[in-house]
Amino acid sequence: MPLVAAVALCDSLDRPTRVLAGCRDAPAALAGRWEFPGGKVEPGEDPAAAAVREAREELGVQVRLGGRVGDDWPLAPPWSMRLWWAVCPGGQPAPRPLQDHGELRWLGPDDLDDVPWLEHDIPIVRFLAPLLHA
Repeated sequence: MPLVAAVALCDSLDRPTRVLAGCRDAPAALAGRWEFPGGKVEPGEDPAAAAVREAREELGVQVRLGGRVGDDWPLAPPWSMRLWWAVCPGGQPAPRPLQDHGELRWLGPDDLDDVPWLEHDIPIVRFLAPLLHA
């Protein structure tokens, strides 16, 4: 099954209070909608390694992965997504939109509904919302 690996970049793996979302700027069908940064797992690539690679390519940051956020999340058939909690180790620049996103935004539990999420990310947002601490 084709797989997307993504990160729920947060401020703390122990007690996350916010996550980073990216606003798609391409393709046109997805532009203006928000998602968790990530991308396709290449053939033979470990999904967790793909999540780290995608964070570097899309956000310009090195991340340390935590646990998985739920199980595999369904996308448009036949795709599914694996999502990991992740943090940026100290001493590096802030994440910036390098690829696929025109804007990034940190969202706390009270802000998650302030952006129009991609349809397949809405169940993920509902799942992780109670895991964020105010």
